[in-house]
Amino acid sequence: MESVGDHLKVMLKVFRRECHKVLHSERTTIHGADDMLMVLQLAIAEVNKQHGGEFKVALSDVLMAWKHLLLDKLHLPPPGSARLENYDLILEAYESFLKRSNTVDLVDVFSMYKRLRLVESDPEEPVSSIQLFEFLSGSMEVSELPDSSVPSTPSSKSRSCSSQMKMAVRRVFCSYLNLLVNSKNDMALAQTLDVPSRALGRQAFTDLKHAAHNSNNSLFLAVTSFVRAIQLGGKGYAPAESDPLRKHVKGLSDFVQFLDNLDEILGEIPDPSACGARLVAAIRAALVKGRSSGDAVYAAADETTKELKERICQLHQIQKQTANGGGTGISPARPRAYAINHATAYGGRDTVKVLMALLDEEASTPLCRNKAELLSEDQPVLNGAEGSCILTLFRSPEVSAGCSPEPLKNRVQSRLELLKPKAKDRVIRSQFACTYKDEDLPLNRVLEFPSTSQVPTCVPPAPKPTNMPAVDEDEDEEETATAKPECLNKEQSAEQQGAAAPAALGQRSGNAQNRGAAGPGNKKKAGVQTQSKSNKRKQVDSDQHGGSENEPPQKKQPTVKVPAKTVSKASSKKKLIAGQGKLTSFFRV
Repeated sequence: MESVGDHLKVMLKVFRRECHKVLHSERTTIHGADDMLMVLQLAIAEVNKQHGGEFKVALSDVLMAWKHLLLDKLHLPPPGSARLENYDLILEAYESFLKRSNTVDLVDVFSMYKRLRLVESDPEEPVSSIQLFEFLSGSMEVSELPDSSVPSTPSSKSRSCSSQMKMAVRRVFCSYLNLLVNSKNDMALAQTLDVPSRALGRQAFTDLKHAAHNSNNSLFLAVTSFVRAIQLGGKGYAPAESDPLRKHVKGLSDFVQFLDNLDEILGEIPDPSACGARLVAAIRAALVKGRSSGDAVYAAADETTKELKERICQLHQIQKQTANGGGTGISPARPRAYAINHATAYGGRDTVKVLMALLDEEASTPLCRNKAELLSEDQPVLNGAEGSCILTLFRSPEVSAGCSPEPLKNRVQSRLELLKPKAKDRVIRSQFACTYKDEDLPLNRVLEFPSTSQVPTCVPPAPKPTNMPAVDEDEDEEETATAKPECLNKEQSAEQQGAAAPAALGQRSGNAQNRGAAGPGNKKKAGVQTQSKSNKRKQVDSDQHGGSENEPPQKKQPTVKVPAKTVSKASSKKKLIAGQGKLTSFFRV
């Protein structure tokens, strides 16, 4: 007698063959009973967060909503128990998650079967509504379940743990294959993002979830677009430094690189049996890397790999026989008229058919007997960290609402402690301390000299005092004695101007006859020139003897008017040769 699972496989085969008539994408995948229950748990938690403030849900509420959901979608009489408070919102959130992930559940497949089946060849109703409800709710007889789920030996505890580990490992294998077929499946990405360990925990998944929500994309598209922008984008297109995903670049890049390797295998190997074996072997190698042969994950991965390889080869043979017999098969690759490569790929098209048939069979498996193990946080450890369920992974690690975990006073005090400057230890420097880069001056040192005008500068040393020669002292006394008071009469000043004018004209004139002509004016001018020359010789002699005239010229003092002879005599004494003061001060230093 055929079981309900076998009838479900027939229904799924017809649906896959004709799904292009009712679905926009032919790569739509199907959620089994376990995935439907986990999606419902997420929908209830999301509604509780919107109304209650916490992303949590009780197991009893999930089971009650699960029963109402199945009866409503199968159009069966409702149970006697009352519905949850926000049941309509929960149902809306459940359907929204399926639509966003490009997936359907088994109840949707059952509803579409009547429209898709062929009247001549396909059975009218392989499974009834009541049978499907019992299958999904887990109330069917134990004899119809696989033998592995009913331990009968005394070592029931060890066998149940082994069964739970094998179920978790098999779910990871199917999730990777599901991403190759349907990249929008957020549930499959959540189960494979950090398996094996890539340091992508709850915080990384939360940042990725927020990025996908802000861009209105799936989780997989958010990951690939971020990694591609990092790898291929220029300075203007790269993500900002403040992007939260920047902290998880390495893990996200490893995840995308692994999926790229699987895509290359899918497109390069034309034989579906060989390609499927290579894909399963690549996933196994990633899971068992760094583990010993005695590890539970290692043993479960080996056993799952062997089973999947055999089943992929069987499905390939069945499809070949169907194609040779003239059947239509379950091709998911029917190109639209407006797009040659719509919802599929040229490379690996036959392998995609086999993988979708394998995933449809996985969706027809019965519900897990222990629903608490499936929905609780006590999950098998596959990534080297603590095992966590889907609900814990989708829950944000930050506090969503309510009071702050730390009082405001303590937070302000801790912030002030961080801003307070710390005392730096004195560093012992070597004799080459002058080669080190000096640290910045403290603020008080900077404020002491706000401008460069206040910075002290080097003051040249004062000139050494020298003894004045006796000749200069006599000359100074003579200058003082011959000096006249300022109030002279107008006649003397007129005579001085008259004597100075012909002297200036005689000096500027270039006529030799005027120079050689004899006259009282010329004789007087010649006498003045001879007297100035003799004064210059006296000045040179006194400089050679070390007089005080070598000092640099000082500030001029106001002088009184004196006769022309006295002025010319005094100026000739104090006049220096050009450059004499600079040379003297240089050699003095």
